[in-house]
This record gives sequence, C-alpha cells and structure tokens, in this order.
Amino acid sequence: MKKLFLTSAAACLALSFSVSTGLTKGDEENLSKLGGFKRTDAGPMKRVAQGGKYADNLRKVLQKIKLPDGFKIELFALVPDARHMAVSRNKATVWVGTRKTTVWSVTDRDMDNVADTVEEFSPSVKFDIPNGVCYSKDGFLFVAERNRVMMFPAAEYFMEGADTVAIPIVKQGDLIPADEESYNHTARICAVGPDDKLYISLGQPFNVTPADKVELYKKVGIGGIIRMNRDGTGREVVATGIRNSVGHAFNPGDGSLWFTDNQVDGMGDETPPGELNKMPETGMWYGHPYYGGGEVRTGEYKDKAIPKELMDKYVKPQVEMIAHAADLGMMFYSGKMFPKKYHNAIFNAQHGSWNAVKPRGARVMVTFLDKDGNAAKTEAFAEGWLNENGVYLGRPVDVQQYVDGSILVSDDKAGAIYRISYQGK
Repeated sequence: MKKLFLTSAAACLALSFSVSTGLTKGDEENLSKLGGFKRTDAGPMKRVAQGGKYADNLRKVLQKIKLPDGFKIELFALVPDARHMAVSRNKATVWVGTRKTTVWSVTDRDMDNVADTVEEFSPSVKFDIPNGVCYSKDGFLFVAERNRVMMFPAAEYFMEGADTVAIPIVKQGDLIPADEESYNHTARICAVGPDDKLYISLGQPFNVTPADKVELYKKVGIGGIIRMNRDGTGREVVATGIRNSVGHAFNPGDGSLWFTDNQVDGMGDETPPGELNKMPETGMWYGHPYYGGGEVRTGEYKDKAIPKELMDKYVKPQVEMIAHAADLGMMFYSGKMFPKKYHNAIFNAQHGSWNAVKPRGARVMVTFLDKDGNAAKTEAFAEGWLNENGVYLGRPVDVQQYVDGSILVSDDKAGAIYRISYQGK
C-alpha cells in the first residue's frame, strides 16, 4: 500500500493541469475528485448479461474451429467490442479495451473458467478509444487511449465500484501532437517491460506516411514504439519505421521485445507481407515508409534512395506473414498447461483483411523459436472463423495467457472472449 499512497500523492500534483479541448469539463472535474479520493456519483456501471441465445449461437460457431489434437475452445465471456486484454493477478479479472469509450472488467468469480460478470470499469472516466490495456506485476492497470495514458493503482481493489483512483500519467493531448489526432490507426497498445517501464506503440495514421510528416513522426514516435517511466516521465523513442503495430510482447526468456506490424494496403491481394518483428536493441528502424511490408518497396518511395543512416539500423522481419491477414495482438506462452513444444512460443491473432478480394486471416497463429531465440516455424493454431463463403464468423484481435495456463482470444466482431485449453496428455 505504500506505493499506492505515494502514487496518490503524486496524483494530486499531476491533476493540476491545463486540459486540451479533447478532454471535457466533466472529465476534468471527475479526475480531480478521483485524485483526491472524492466521490463522483458516476454510474451506474453497465453490466453485460451472459448466456442466452446469443451465447448459444457463438458456441455453435466454436464447433467449427480447428485446433491441434488435445485442445478445446469454449466461450469465456460476452464482451462487446472486445479488443486487447490484460489479466490481473489475484482475482483473475481480465481487463478488456475497446475502440469505443468503454473498458470492461471480466471476472470468473467462482473459478469455473467461464466469466460470471462483465462490467464497465471506472465509468467516472471518459475514455477515448481505450484499446490498449496492460497490467503490472504489482497491481497497476494502464490504459493507452488515442491521445492519453491513464494509470489505475489498485485496479482490482476498486473495480467493484464506479469510482477508481485514476491518474493521467500522459495528459490528454500529450501522447501525440493534437494536430496529429486521427480516426485511423489509433488503437494503441501497451506493455510493462522487464525494465519496469511502459512501452506503447503509436500507429501512424496514413496508408503510407507522406514525406512532410516523416521527421515529425520520427521525433515523436508516431509510426514507432515509445517507452517511459510508469509515472509518465522519461519518454523516449525506441523504434521507428513501423506502419501500425497493434501487438507487442516481451520474450520472458531473453527480455527481447517482439511486435506485429500491418502492411501497406492497395498493392495487391498477395503483397506486401505482414510482419512479426524482433527488437535486438533500441533505436532500430523497421522499413516504413520505404518498405510496405517485408522488403517490398512502396509506390510512393520506390524511386527514392533509402538513407544510409536508416539502412544501418534496418531490421528485417523475423516472420513474413500472409499479406493483409492483419496480425494484431500477441503473447509468449509461459504456462504449464500446454505441451512442452509450446513453451515460450508466440501466439498471435490474425484479424482478417478489410479489402482483400480473397478473404484471409481470422485465426490464431503460433510461432516457435529456435535455441537462439529467433523465429523457426510459423503455423496456424486455431482457425475456422472464416467460412467457405468468405464470410467472417469472428475476427480475433488479441491473445493472452489466463491464470490457469490456458489462453484467451478476443473477438471484436462477435463481441466475445474464447478460452483455449489443453485436454490431452
């Protein structure tokens, strides 16, 4: 509790700030009250009913999903617009972000591996695309929004009520320049690294970054990954040349950061490839906007020489995924439930294409690493959300490990979370 009280004291200072026009007066007042442990009378908390005909229909869809022998997929929860997830320590609560205005807390209260309650988290805070959620080992929840980063100390403790200790560690309008706010590629993601710092991916809003934006984006970290201390100080750009990463995770074995990246659209159904990348060190460059995916040159930059200072820092993808499958959330498996071959393997979700003539994706992939910690083999792990008529029955977004060693898969089309467990021997 000592850290909580220290953080709360810091919050009183952090909350005396000027607010950009993107933050409403009501939110400013509520945050001030929350920082001073005052009630806001917000609510009631929205609750999503579980079960019923809709849940039964989703279970029928899950019967179509193909998995390796011994694995089983089940409906874990109905969660509207479910995107990225973070699993808490003690209550087995799963925090779920969305591309709208709600963060959900999903809790299996009787621990039968099916969620009992799905409730709106902290309705006294007015969220704006709170897609990115991540959780620290000592119980702090972070939410990365379109242009703000919130910290919720003791989120497990406060989740039962509408009021929650809420601290904007990056104030509204300070994550990116306000003039760069967009409706496109604004689903941020976050992770707490082995250095106890917060890592956030900032997608750039264009299909291909225009030349007049390159230097600004490089400086700010748009089209890259930034990191900062958990109180929002010490911000720095650790990677550039990324078009739109919506999934990253740290290898628990060697501490390296891996991330997915979505390729440029409009170049054809089968090109350029999607990417799974590894960061060997900070300050590296990953190809955009000169490369559209892999080493396929973009039309906008194909006649421009790539500067030597970029090529000296260029890192090729570890895996070139099928074009336009939209690889999003990812995780390293560290549980004990799955067979040994999956230990430290990467699981990632393929959301599926919005514009490919031949639909693809809508599945969960697994990538196995070699003894040196590099990608050795990638294959489909769970598939079947794309039916024979090319219609998406679901669109996986994120994959995260649950407390018992199973894995959870979010689906923003169906508005659901699935649980994949191993039943074999």
